[in-house]
Amino acid sequence: MRTHTSALSRPAETPGRALAWLVALAVALGAGFVLAPGRLAANGSEGAFSGRHGLVDALRPAFIAYWRSGDRRFPPDLQRVVDYWYRFHVVKGVLAVALLIVLVALGTLLWKAFLRSGGPRGRLALASAAAFTSALALVALAAVMANVQGALAPFSSVTSMLPLGTPGGPLAGAVGEIRQGLAHYPDTNGRNTAALRVMVDDFGRYHAVLAVLASVVAVVLAGLSVTAWRGFAKVDGADGRTRRTMAWFGVLSALLGLALIVVAVANTGTAADPAPALLGFYEGGW
Repeated sequence: MRTHTSALSRPAETPGRALAWLVALAVALGAGFVLAPGRLAANGSEGAFSGRHGLVDALRPAFIAYWRSGDRRFPPDLQRVVDYWYRFHVVKGVLAVALLIVLVALGTLLWKAFLRSGGPRGRLALASAAAFTSALALVALAAVMANVQGALAPFSSVTSMLPLGTPGGPLAGAVGEIRQGLAHYPDTNGRNTAALRVMVDDFGRYHAVLAVLASVVAVVLAGLSVTAWRGFAKVDGADGRTRRTMAWFGVLSALLGLALIVVAVANTGTAADPAPALLGFYEGGW
């Protein structure tokens, strides 16, 4: 009799254990996402600019030297910063993907538990937890997209940390020349033309990556919306809770997909003609 009772109670305990493990894993990955990338991306002397201020202090003179060199190739100091920033985004991207997977699994368990729950208090607690987890999953998804974008175009990503709106000092002179060159791009002559083309091309790639990512995620969300509405149609009319949940998922997925289509279209236009947007960037428009 004792064995039989234990066997019956095991399935009921499993979701609770799974939820606890997933919550602990999500907390650990969230903490790692915030604390670990700078340390993991740094090596040797690069640890000196693992913090934001140190990175900007190293980036500023390296960027100015690159602009004054008139060369397509990054000087060693700038290459060191760009390489660090690439690794930083790779680490953050991997952690964000892992966190997204955990949050999706956690959210799925919570929504299923909500649909099976009995009392109103339990339902409210589970619905709140499931909705909060779903919102965190969307944040993790945005983090994945942003870090893939940063890893594939690290130069444009890292230059966004420069105080371009109020540059001051030698940076002001470089930024003024860049603005002047971009205002007439591609009809630009002078020793900085090669560097300017690198900046424009990299900025175009930066936005092309986001356009592709937004398009892919929009397609996935469209598929989720269709799946949710199909589930809505199959559920018995008496099961109002499940039908309402499916309907909310269908509507939310569709709306998010439409928003990402807008993002994809806007970034496709910028990728096709990046110079005007880059001029706005160097004028402090971001």
